[in-house]
Amino acid sequence: VQLQASGGGSVQAGDSLSLSCAASGGTIHTYAMAWFRQTPGNEREFVAGISWSGGTSHYIDSVKGRFTISRDNDKKMMYLQMNSLKPEDTAIYYCAAVGMLSLPSFLTTTEDYTYWGQGTQVTVSS
Repeated sequence: VQLQASGGGSVQAGDSLSLSCAASGGTIHTYAMAWFRQTPGNEREFVAGISWSGGTSHYIDSVKGRFTISRDNDKKMMYLQMNSLKPEDTAIYYCAAVGMLSLPSFLTTTEDYTYWGQGTQVTVSS
């Protein structure tokens, strides 16, 4: 499975952005998926994850109520709607997938995921 993230950009604090992750090379119907982010000098951080069916999602506390993860298995797409963006959300955002039916709350480290997209830059200015 190959993943490609897109949709990043430069916005003002309080604005919204929608990230997309397109999968190719195979089905994602049985894959848990997630969004991570990384800033220079820091480790890649889990942001949000979603179960294979889309029925369960998990977020880090700092984005709860502002970000929404979703997926469309038929289109082989995953999304991250980001509202009320803050400067601290500035990072490169990566999408990830793993062929597991586990709940996303159990898959929150980079080691849990097998497939990665190339990242898309999100910059939020104050």
